[in-house]
Amino acid sequence: MYHKMLASKSRRASTTISRALPTMSSDLRQKTEFIINEIQNFRRVIVAFSGGVDSTLVACLAKLAIGEEAVAVTANSPSLASSELEESKQVAKKMGIRQIIIRTEELEDPNYATNPSNRCYFCKKELSQKLKQLAVELKVPFILDGTNADDLRGYRPGSTALSEEGVRKPLADAGMSKAQVRELAELLGLPNFDKPSMPCLSSRVQYGQSITPERLLRIERCETFIRSLTGAKELRVRDHGNLARIEVGRNERRFFFNEQMLDKITARLREFGFTYVTFDLLGFRSGSMNELPNARARFGEKRHETAGPKSPTPHGPLAIKTAHHLR
Repeated sequence: MYHKMLASKSRRASTTISRALPTMSSDLRQKTEFIINEIQNFRRVIVAFSGGVDSTLVACLAKLAIGEEAVAVTANSPSLASSELEESKQVAKKMGIRQIIIRTEELEDPNYATNPSNRCYFCKKELSQKLKQLAVELKVPFILDGTNADDLRGYRPGSTALSEEGVRKPLADAGMSKAQVRELAELLGLPNFDKPSMPCLSSRVQYGQSITPERLLRIERCETFIRSLTGAKELRVRDHGNLARIEVGRNERRFFFNEQMLDKITARLREFGFTYVTFDLLGFRSGSMNELPNARARFGEKRHETAGPKSPTPHGPLAIKTAHHLR
């Protein structure tokens, strides 16, 4: 009986994919079929569903592959903007996939709340463990997330945590890039195919500054206000303590070239608690919070390089004085 159901779902998935074939490259089709076949072999899955385009595509393909055996699970916490949670509900409803919302408590973990550079590791660890608990309750053997092939490049402590907990990455396994994710999402008619990436609110806080619900709410309010005023889609309000640094997409910077607009934004963000409000002329770039520690590291290397001829490493009191001087 199960094999008949699986065959029916497979035909439905193939029919849906076939509708997109006229404009789908052979490479993208092969990767799509690989993912669908993989999910069908899993039989029952939970999809870690944030409402972003990556996890939406995985949820969509899971729904096509195994129907009601696919469940989308969204984690709600202070680090998730309330608008993002509501949007995830709308997208799940449009896809017709069952959605479960769970609560995660990463802010209660001091390893996370102190905001180290590997903060994402502890967040994803908390998430994956909560998903595993739910999977046991639902008797679901596999958990999937929306990591794509491009996400595997660079420093990704969150991805490491997910792998340690056995979370599967079908997009990355198929070698599907972010551009291909957006292409396929558009071909399948997903409403958020062009949605900018929207990492958690904690990613706006400078490393080393504590993460609190109040700080995250302030960031959310700032971004909501600026969006309502300017219509900017790609936006970050970076929290540097008493200084707010506004980043927007490079092609959206022109929205802010207005004195009255700048005055309104400054006044409101100061009401929210910032003393200084700045506009980053370079515009939005992913991971800009990594620029400060990287710059400090480079500056430190240059100081060592220009400190004169190399000499034997000093020991004792001399070493302490030298170290103090280099700071």
